[in-house]
Amino acid sequence: MTMMALLGGLLLAAGPVLAADDKPLLQAGKKSLYQRVLTTPSCRLGDQPGTAGGQPQPAFTRFYVYQRQQVGDGEWLKVGPDSYGKTLGWIDAGCAVEWKMQMTLALTNPAGREPLLFFRQRETLDKLFGADDPGKLLKPIRANLASQGRDSSVVAREPDYAVDLAKRFYLLPVLNAREIMTEKGFQVRELEVASVTATEQKSAEQTAQDKAGEVNTLKGFSAAVVFVIDSTISMGPYIDRTREAIRKIYQHIEQEKLLDQVKFGLVAYRSNIKAVPALEYVSKLYVDPTQVKGGEDFLARMAALKPATVSSSRFDEDAYAGVMKALDGIDWTQFGARYIVLVSDAGALDGSDPLSATGLDAAQVRLEAKHRGVAIYSLHLKTPSGAKNHASAEAQYRDLSNNPILNKPLYYPVNAGDVDSFGRKIDALAAAITGQVKAAYRGEMAAGSALGADADYGKKGNGKPADDALLEDTAKLGHAMRLAYLGEVTGASAPPVFHAWISDRDFVKQNVPTTEVRVLLTKAQLSDLAEVVRKIADAANEGLISPNEMFERLRSVAATMGKDPSQLQKGGKSATLAEMGLMAEYLEGLPYLSEVLSLDEETWKGMEGLEQEKFIRRLNTKLKYYQKYNADADRWVSLAEGSDPRDHVYPVPLEALP
Repeated sequence: MTMMALLGGLLLAAGPVLAADDKPLLQAGKKSLYQRVLTTPSCRLGDQPGTAGGQPQPAFTRFYVYQRQQVGDGEWLKVGPDSYGKTLGWIDAGCAVEWKMQMTLALTNPAGREPLLFFRQRETLDKLFGADDPGKLLKPIRANLASQGRDSSVVAREPDYAVDLAKRFYLLPVLNAREIMTEKGFQVRELEVASVTATEQKSAEQTAQDKAGEVNTLKGFSAAVVFVIDSTISMGPYIDRTREAIRKIYQHIEQEKLLDQVKFGLVAYRSNIKAVPALEYVSKLYVDPTQVKGGEDFLARMAALKPATVSSSRFDEDAYAGVMKALDGIDWTQFGARYIVLVSDAGALDGSDPLSATGLDAAQVRLEAKHRGVAIYSLHLKTPSGAKNHASAEAQYRDLSNNPILNKPLYYPVNAGDVDSFGRKIDALAAAITGQVKAAYRGEMAAGSALGADADYGKKGNGKPADDALLEDTAKLGHAMRLAYLGEVTGASAPPVFHAWISDRDFVKQNVPTTEVRVLLTKAQLSDLAEVVRKIADAANEGLISPNEMFERLRSVAATMGKDPSQLQKGGKSATLAEMGLMAEYLEGLPYLSEVLSLDEETWKGMEGLEQEKFIRRLNTKLKYYQKYNADADRWVSLAEGSDPRDHVYPVPLEALP
């Protein structure tokens, strides 16, 4: 049975309620964190401790521990599906794995790196990272996997295709971790992870058959390119040039009979209409790629787009509202390759700006795009009129378009706002994406294909050299999009292993991450986190007037949270917010550095006023994002059948934490 099939069983079995205790047992030294375990395939649920038999439990069910009882040489656990007093029966402690922190790993898209290997021993990782040339040590291991389907040092291998946590939730919990410095000078984490028991490895012949099947699978691969365009008074020439580019590319698409494989969309945005009603809209979906029928249909719909006739109240426009309109207003699941092309000659309204329609900053919008598998390109028109705005706008759009697969921003400036240069970029990008879809449809771009061929698309036929960096990025990204598509349609799942050691970085390209951390927070924890962040933001606002007032107020907040008053004065002005007790127990020990919780009074007072204001704005935008999490019913996950909805969890990315 595969890991995903076992995890799917979470919704199928548990058993009747046998008893009810008030609360689960607390973890040692904790005041609010309960003891939790994850089941393995050998776990059986019985009515009494020490009895044989019982009902088999789906692997990786998360149980809370209500009682512990010694029976002979073994320990038994009375367990329940949630922390609200419902218990189900007893399991043998030997079949379960202690899970102190609800933290799991998400595998990154494997494009641009070798598939992650799950090793039996941590010592194998030590040898690889201690070597001058890890690739040399890996070569015979990968050769064994390719020819025999196994190697004695390896428990499992990551699938060739991307596994999307948002669509196929899986648990890859961290049991142990340690940081080391590699011979190449990179800081990496060696992680002990758990999963379900290994299934039989595929033979080389089976693997070859799977590869051959990619050709037919990719015939369904399609792309959506949605232009998100600033439609304010200065954008007329660029709207016209975008229209021309799409007209030309649609002619090519129709000639190649790819109308079902490549679709274009269009969103326009301006700014706050309460400030300037004559702007007519903040953002508007003109062309939905799921509904457009072809080039003539697209151009007819786009004909309605005209530049605004009045100026906005600020130079910056609400670009994030435009991107969110595209993300929320379009069904991206119909497409394998998903792209947004943002075109603007101005910066974006920050989420804390009263005129912002979303209340989000670049980082939060980028996370939303990542959740939907959408890549954002930023074409920044550096016109002379916006010279004073160029640096701040560039920082925003680099952040917005920072791509987790390529580990770089898809940001392309158009110096002096040159219309011809802008047009060549649009032509090249549209042609490159169309060329990739065409090649995939013909079976020329399976997962193992060379990337170099992709870069040729867009250089042909336009008479001028294309933007090589843009084409190279698009080629690599196209490869990653195909892996994600193949993973989705083939049902690729995380490797079926039990205990194993992995690295959070590629062994050879040690700057490339292999995993990302997700913290699984309950509704109550998310609400608590939002409340603490809100109180810190309120105190920080006081601190803009009186720095002393900020930390006095936060000490009062900590006291109301039950912190020992005598402990709150320890450390004086060098005590951080975490040391003052404002870090909730479920955040302690997380593998990240928090700018908020590491803040102390001396550091705050040493900040410039503008830096303090930016700190507060970042807190406020995170609060907006927590509200979005709370309302997003589709992403809340049950970890045990029959658990109280209050114990359902949300996989929060580390970077979304304060």
